[in-house]
Amino acid sequence: MPAAFRATPSAERYVLQADALRRRQLGGALLYGSGRSWRRRQRVWPAVVAGLVVVAIVLGGITVAGAFQRQRELDRQEKLQQETGGRTAPGGGF
Repeated sequence: MPAAFRATPSAERYVLQADALRRRQLGGALLYGSGRSWRRRQRVWPAVVAGLVVVAIVLGGITVAGAFQRQRELDRQEKLQQETGGRTAPGGGF
């Protein structure tokens, strides 16, 4: 027992309180990691949601760009057919 506790009249009480404090700190460390308390722990979910939103926007942009390119190609083919009078190549194009 440390010397500070020997001179104290209620040394047993202080030893028990110190032990209880140590147990609470260890329990908190096991539950919440190395952070000092659960309130300071950084949340992962907002970052995950923001990442999913960014991915959805990028995929939507790629899809719209692809559809726009395909529509331009179809418009070009239609214009080409109108200019040639709707004639196709001999053999049916196969």
